[in-house]
Amino acid sequence: MAMHQVADEPAEPATTIRAGDLEVGIIDDGGSGVPLVLVHGGESDRTQYATLRSHLDPGIRAISYDQRDSGITVNPPVPYTMGDLADDLAALLDALGLQRAHLLGTSFGGAVVQHTALRHPERVASLVLIATTPSFALCPPNVGELFDMSHDDRQKAVRDFFVTPEGQAELHNRAAQTLTYRDPDKADRRHDAARPHEVRDRLGEITAPTLIVHGTADLLAPYSAALLMRERIPNARLRSIEDGRHAIAMEFAKPIAGYIGEFLGVPAT
Repeated sequence: MAMHQVADEPAEPATTIRAGDLEVGIIDDGGSGVPLVLVHGGESDRTQYATLRSHLDPGIRAISYDQRDSGITVNPPVPYTMGDLADDLAALLDALGLQRAHLLGTSFGGAVVQHTALRHPERVASLVLIATTPSFALCPPNVGELFDMSHDDRQKAVRDFFVTPEGQAELHNRAAQTLTYRDPDKADRRHDAARPHEVRDRLGEITAPTLIVHGTADLLAPYSAALLMRERIPNARLRSIEDGRHAIAMEFAKPIAGYIGEFLGVPAT
C-alpha cells in the first residue's frame, strides 16, 4: 500500500493511494477501528464528511476518498458508469488491505455503494444509505436543473434544498460550500453516470445489513425512495429525520453518528 503526500490542500490531510488504475485522494483515520468508508455526493469530494467524522467514535476507522473527477484523484478523461465507480471502491479496499468494510454513502455516493453491494457483495459488511435513492428516475426535475447550473449558481441555489431554516441560521453557507468546482467535462461525466442509476428491481439482492437515514422533507431525494428501499432491501431499517432536507449528514451529524455507532456496535462520542 503506497501513499503519497500532495501539496496545496491545507483543509484536510492531502494523501493519495494507488487503487487499481487510479491515483485516489484519501483521508484515512488509520488504526484498528471498525472500517467505515464514507462515499461522497455527486458535487462534493472526500472533505464532505468533516462534520460527521467529528462525531464518530474513535472505535470507527473513518475513510473518505475522492471518486473519479473529484478532489485530487487522477483518472483518465473518459466516460464511466456507476458500475465503474463501484469497481473503483472495491479496488480501494484492495489497496487498503481490507477484505471487507462497512460502506456509507450520501446522495450520489449512496448510489455508488448500492452498486458496490450488488457487484461485490463479499466486500460489504454493511451499508449506511443517507439521503439517497435506488433510482435517478425518482428524483424531481430540480435535480436536473441543478446539474445544468454553473458551479456558482448551484452553490447559491442549494441552500434551501440542503438545510432547514433553523439549520441555515446555524450553518450559514457551510453546506453549500461542500460543493466543489469541476470543469464542465468532469461535471458532465459525473452527471452522465448518475442519470442511468436504476436498481429498484435489484434491491432484494442486497444481502448486507442496511441502515437507511433520510429526511422526511428531502427535496432532492424524496422520502418515498427511503420507504421503497426499506421495503425491498432485506434486513433494512430506516431512521427518519423529521423535516430533514438533503444535507442531513451535516445538519444532524451528531444524532446520525449515534445511529451509525449503534448500527455498527460502536457508540458515538
